[in-house]
Amino acid sequence: MKNIVYLDLETQKSAGEVGGWGHISRMGMSVGVTYSTARGGYEIYAESDVDELIRELQRADLVVGFNILRFDYEVLHGYTALDLRQLPTLDLLVSLQDHLQHRPSLDALVSATFGVEKTAEGTQALEWYKQGRLLEIAEYCCYDVKLTRMLHEYGRAHGHVYYKNRLGRTLRIPVSW
Repeated sequence: MKNIVYLDLETQKSAGEVGGWGHISRMGMSVGVTYSTARGGYEIYAESDVDELIRELQRADLVVGFNILRFDYEVLHGYTALDLRQLPTLDLLVSLQDHLQHRPSLDALVSATFGVEKTAEGTQALEWYKQGRLLEIAEYCCYDVKLTRMLHEYGRAHGHVYYKNRLGRTLRIPVSW
């Protein structure tokens, strides 16, 4: 069985706190979450467990996430000399952005495909971190991993996903995942 690892993480600091989006590796991971198809479950990682998280990604046959090439991997590059972009990776955002010619939100995709919404935004996770509320961050991350996994599995099974554009129109987006 192929081990697909779904990934999402949240940070300790915002882009503004580290000098802009060019310094993502300085943001620090607050919580990282994976779902492994081989394990059949979720794993939650604190910053102190980041090496274990990176090892799990290295063992994956495929790492799947939403904006992981530009964000999650860049955050993790603050902890390792490895170039995580060399791992077998499917970034759903990059795949869909190529088709749509702009960056869709995960929320716009899952609400159109499944009729569900994300539970919070990354800015809320930053506030939770400052308040020491790591459990809320872990729950939020787990849900985003679940949504990413659902979207990927739906796209693989059906050859398309749905997207609600800024005008409120639902579009069918072909995918080959």
